[in-house]
Amino acid sequence: MTRFTPPFLADDPPSSEETDILTQTKPKTQRPPMYKVMLLNDDYTPMEFVVLVLERFFGITHSQAVEIMLTVHKKGLAVVGVFSFEIAETKVAQVMDFARRNQHPLQCTMEKED
Repeated sequence: MTRFTPPFLADDPPSSEETDILTQTKPKTQRPPMYKVMLLNDDYTPMEFVVLVLERFFGITHSQAVEIMLTVHKKGLAVVGVFSFEIAETKVAQVMDFARRNQHPLQCTMEKED
């Protein structure tokens, strides 16, 4: 009867081929690019509607939403969040659709973060 001998026992030193495999490092994965979602000011969309949009689609508290809305009003635009491409694209589409359905010209855009 033949006795099974494993190719590498704990007492045996590993061959150079085996150590090469053990010491290889995994390639680093790169983080996906992030996108800023911004609201733009206009002279027609009511401030209360902008606050509602911020609360509903970005999960922002009422006081934070008022602050961001005032920034949009005073500076012309404000970043309301930074997301992966798919999430940013979805948020922009949701806001734009909601604004159109409510007959407001509110603009929401996205751009790649530097």
